[in-house]
Amino acid sequence: MRVSMGSDHAGYRLKEELKTFLQSEGHEVLDVGTDSEETVDYPDFCAAAARAVIDGRADRAIVLGGSGQGEQLAANKVRGTRAALCNDLHLAQLSRRHNDANVLAMGGRIVATELAKEIVKLWLATPFDGGRHAKRLEQIAEIERGER
Repeated sequence: MRVSMGSDHAGYRLKEELKTFLQSEGHEVLDVGTDSEETVDYPDFCAAAARAVIDGRADRAIVLGGSGQGEQLAANKVRGTRAALCNDLHLAQLSRRHNDANVLAMGGRIVATELAKEIVKLWLATPFDGGRHAKRLEQIAEIERGER
């Protein structure tokens, strides 16, 4: 799978750990930055990771920051993105099964590296259930289409 990744300075170390992990699992990684722990603002990096999914350069994206919350918000501003903040395994699975999340957000100051690896592995492997959930996603897409 092709995975784009973006982070700010607070998520940088976890991004680097997860990038190595993903590559060892056979995934292709598109790293859109940041490239150090020097303080930066996260919105551009998260939007770039989400845009890579929307324009077809990646199948899914992972965005990382201190908490993951702002990173999720920024990614969700890209039309077509369904970013989910998943700092545990249960939410990661539900975000895929029920919401067909295409962007995973996590907090580098919240989630330990080994748990983050488990979350990513589960999130990438979990399929979308479809059915009644597909109808709801279409309703969300309709709201998005109506916004300017």
